[in-house]
Amino acid sequence: MSSGTGLWGGRFAEAPNEVFLRFQESLSVDARMWREDLAGSMAWARALADAGVITDEEAGRLQEALEAIGGELEGDEARIARSEAEDVHSFVEAALVAKVGALGKKLHTGRSRNDQVATDLKLHLRGLVHRMDEAARDLQLALVELADRTADLPLPGYTHLQRAQPITAGHHALAYVEMLARDRSRLADAEERMDTCPLGSGALAGTAFPIDREALAEDLGFGGGATRNSLDAVSDRDHALELTFVASTVMLHLSRLAEDWIFLASQEAGLIELSDAVCTGSSLMPQKKNPDALELVRGRAGRVFGNLQALLVLQKGTPLAYNRDFQEDKRLLFDALDSAIDCLVVTALVVRGVQHRKAACRRAAAASYQNATDVADLLVAAGVPFRDAHERAGLAVRRALELGVELEAMPAAELEKHLPELGSDLSEQLSVDAVLARRDAIGGTAPGRVRDEAAQWRAALHDETQDPLE
Repeated sequence: MSSGTGLWGGRFAEAPNEVFLRFQESLSVDARMWREDLAGSMAWARALADAGVITDEEAGRLQEALEAIGGELEGDEARIARSEAEDVHSFVEAALVAKVGALGKKLHTGRSRNDQVATDLKLHLRGLVHRMDEAARDLQLALVELADRTADLPLPGYTHLQRAQPITAGHHALAYVEMLARDRSRLADAEERMDTCPLGSGALAGTAFPIDREALAEDLGFGGGATRNSLDAVSDRDHALELTFVASTVMLHLSRLAEDWIFLASQEAGLIELSDAVCTGSSLMPQKKNPDALELVRGRAGRVFGNLQALLVLQKGTPLAYNRDFQEDKRLLFDALDSAIDCLVVTALVVRGVQHRKAACRRAAAASYQNATDVADLLVAAGVPFRDAHERAGLAVRRALELGVELEAMPAAELEKHLPELGSDLSEQLSVDAVLARRDAIGGTAPGRVRDEAAQWRAALHDETQDPLE
């Protein structure tokens, strides 16, 4: 083998340029898949023995050596980075040959780095999917806890960033629980679709040895069995796209929550107080308390979105089957998933530390004519057609603005003039508590409805098999 040509040197008479070698290395990105590479290699050794390509004794020696390598790496994972290997796969093979000599070179029989990489990636993604799902579930639990504590706390609801109708803080928290539930559903769908085993597909045309690929898939825990087309198996990166899309929707939802709470925590709104543990100050202005955790979450959303776009563009011009372009997928994919997991964990910290300024929330929810829709609804209940009721409620708001009072504080004479069907005292009917209580249909913001929803979510989340993050 020519110097510096790694696993593929026979065809080449000259070693690669050192600049190119540095340019094309992937060890800095794929070293994290060493456990999966060892697991795939051990399964391949067993499959080769079952096919009669190597003996059971040889397979046993290979497995023992691979397990030893795993034990060594558990104690010194940095050893991978210190090596001169091109990627994690060549690192493992070199370490194996160092232990068992020529036998180590037999392991790659019938296997290509193409199907090896594809398999390692799917195996590694299982762990990332589980971590993301756990982190999303934990954030859901934090939001449900918050919803239960604030089920009856009035809060202004906004459209167009203008006060619209009163809601409860608990209802607001549960909105994000719903979003995260959809994210987790998409995550489960993506995981199910990627649950097929590419190993045994070779470089592109399949393996020439009588490998029982279904047994191999079962050995590696792939519930969907073996992939059915070798060309597609080694070049399929749909799972990378799907999981990065899921990470993007997670980040989209976290960014919206961040934007909501950054505003609510501002001095202009003054409705929530973020914990000191997730904020920073200013190097110049001593009074500042900046919502850095939420701003970083909002900022990292853009990076994850960019990774999704880059993955789409990366793959759009690649002909069948494998192309080296695919080396770039893991850098983008891992960054997207790692970022989403980190942001879920940090957002849960923010949620568990937030405090609502209850008096300010109640005052804000009771101001700015947010009960105007209820005036129209009360007129409808009194027999006025809704369009007429809507117009009359708007006229009442205009008059209240002229008087500088809220609707329920209008003088009796004005109420009798503009809203004679409703009587001369609307203080109780238009109170913020009454407005909230009326919205008791499924999905509504009534405190009782919010408590029921929070209880159902808590029961559903605690019934899941995995434990929340500690």
